Amino acid sequence: MRKPERNIFRLFAGIIACANLSVFDSSAQSYPVKPIRIIVGFAAGGAGDTIARIVAQKLSETLSQPAVVENRTGAGGTIATERVATSPADGYTLLIVVAPDTIQPALRAKLPYDLERDFAPVSLVAIGAYVLVVHPSVPARNVKGLIALARSQPGKLNYGSSGVGSSAHFAGELLKSMARVNIVHVPYKGSSEAAIAVAAGQIDMGLPSTAPALPLLEAGKLRALAVTSAKRASLLPLIPTLDESGVPGYDRTGWYGVSAPAGVPKDIIARLNAVIGNVVNTPEMKETLNKQGLEVRTSTMEQFAALIHSEIAQNAKLVKIIGLKVE
Repeated sequence: MRKPERNIFRLFAGIIACANLSVFDSSAQSYPVKPIRIIVGFAAGGAGDTIARIVAQKLSETLSQPAVVENRTGAGGTIATERVATSPADGYTLLIVVAPDTIQPALRAKLPYDLERDFAPVSLVAIGAYVLVVHPSVPARNVKGLIALARSQPGKLNYGSSGVGSSAHFAGELLKSMARVNIVHVPYKGSSEAAIAVAAGQIDMGLPSTAPALPLLEAGKLRALAVTSAKRASLLPLIPTLDESGVPGYDRTGWYGVSAPAGVPKDIIARLNAVIGNVVNTPEMKETLNKQGLEVRTSTMEQFAALIHSEIAQNAKLVKIIGLKVE
């Protein structure tokens, strides 16, 4: 190509780039111009659904466009996740992402989506610590005592979770791995059932969510030894973390966030991130989530992406340690 022709080509390329940038900026500034759908992979009434409906209400008020929650249940949330992964990258379809979503890639070899490649993380919204509880008859009064007891009786103690492959199950297996103890896993159908089983003395210990554990703790039917989050839980401020209690570096929580399909313009993602941060960090929202045993925890897009990446990698290692069969 001769120099004059090359210069003309560069000129036209620059004009096209500027035109595209103008369209991009315009679409971001005018967003949203129609209703937003928030897809939830679980049935109505759960924590993820509650968070979705609260966020939807606040987004509607702030963005002056309806935000509608749509429940698409089944297959451990993968149906909803696939639906959003294949939606137009325009910011009008969002997904409530939950901690168990990062377990699916380790358990299923042929997912129809890639949680990192096919999504643009928007923001973390809330976290909920698990509580390491024991039946009052268990002689350990703290985590170090429990670890010593477990090491002295390998395979004798057991713990309950909300099911095989659940976040609580992986929280227990991470504890076993980091503390180097042999404790037998007993799966239940839900967090409440597992907590009740510990309270009834059917099993030695469990890692229930804060909400179902609180009434049993207050009634003296359970003894709390530690919480699983990196920082102490606001609902249980006197209970130390596992990190403080002799398992340094332990950090595992249930969490909830918002993602969009990959390819949504960054300006739209940034706007959603800012709006969600504003509407979630209010006294009203904090009080509502506290009743669910959750704490408000927003983030930057990059921080949320790093969390998802970290947990996918951690879960893959735990699946190998546990020996779970990959489907």
